[in-house]
Amino acid sequence: MTTSTESLPVLSLARASDPATAAQFRTDLRQATHDYGFFYLVDHGIPTALMDDIVAVSRELFALPERDKLSIENTRSPHFRGYTRVGGELTQGQVDWREQIDIGPELPVLPEGPDYGVLQGPNLWPAALPRLRTVVEEWNATLTGVATRLLAEWAESLGQARDVFDATFGEHPATLTKLIRYPGRVEGGTEQGVGWHNDFGVLTLLLVEPGKRGLQVERHGRPLDAPPVEGALIVNIGEMLEWATDGYLKATHHRVLDPEPGTDRVSVPYFHNPALDAVFPKLTLPAELAAQAPGITLDPDNPILGVYGENALKSRVRAHPNVVEAHHPHLLAGVRGR
Repeated sequence: MTTSTESLPVLSLARASDPATAAQFRTDLRQATHDYGFFYLVDHGIPTALMDDIVAVSRELFALPERDKLSIENTRSPHFRGYTRVGGELTQGQVDWREQIDIGPELPVLPEGPDYGVLQGPNLWPAALPRLRTVVEEWNATLTGVATRLLAEWAESLGQARDVFDATFGEHPATLTKLIRYPGRVEGGTEQGVGWHNDFGVLTLLLVEPGKRGLQVERHGRPLDAPPVEGALIVNIGEMLEWATDGYLKATHHRVLDPEPGTDRVSVPYFHNPALDAVFPKLTLPAELAAQAPGITLDPDNPILGVYGENALKSRVRAHPNVVEAHHPHLLAGVRGR
């Protein structure tokens, strides 16, 4: 497959705070996510020291002895939290060659209710690295602020009240942070760090270790390389914003290729998601935008569901059948693709 030579748009969040440039920023934001679904965000206000620290603590985590990492393996968590060993996750039924830890909001287990309630509960933290929790919680609080600001700008750019999405997040948004390490390829192994997929939430803010390539975004049927830009986050929209805008904003397919043999790559995606029981709003777009909305993607193997928890559980079950087998075997019948 030929690779596109285009580049993702670059947007400066500082322009949203300047009355002289705010309107143009919103137009650029809307257009970037209508055309690409992805962009680089610079001037976002996240301290460089914090960006360096989240990468450093990720490296410390993955350097731990195997026994320390497996002490918090995700099969120990009915809430899909904790450590996933290399090769322990699937995309489109194929093995992803990466290791990671999944961290969500630290909340009590929900009483009996819809199946998606299993996604809420405590995290698993490695006893051998106590500072991990401190750094991740600061990171999450900071990224939540950036994501909330972006959603307000998107709302206004789509002709809506700036707070149109706020109610869906409520007191307990189901955010998710992953710390991920992609080891170098091995002879005869896969190049799939993570296969082609869409994100199932609202929006994703991704930090990639400087100088480490691998992310590709689908563009006109071809993969577009999206290498890290110094100081920037890579932002993309998920299926909930596609749902809300009847496809005017698209959740774009993307994948990660594993790095060259003898190297590795660390990345930290933060997924900004609403409350599990939230029904994401269907927006009434201005006529000129509605005319460009083709409808949501119709894929019988991956339908977009309006209740966020249902959409999230669909993806988690398919990606982590080992957790489902250990804790929720009644859900195994729904495992197909991702």
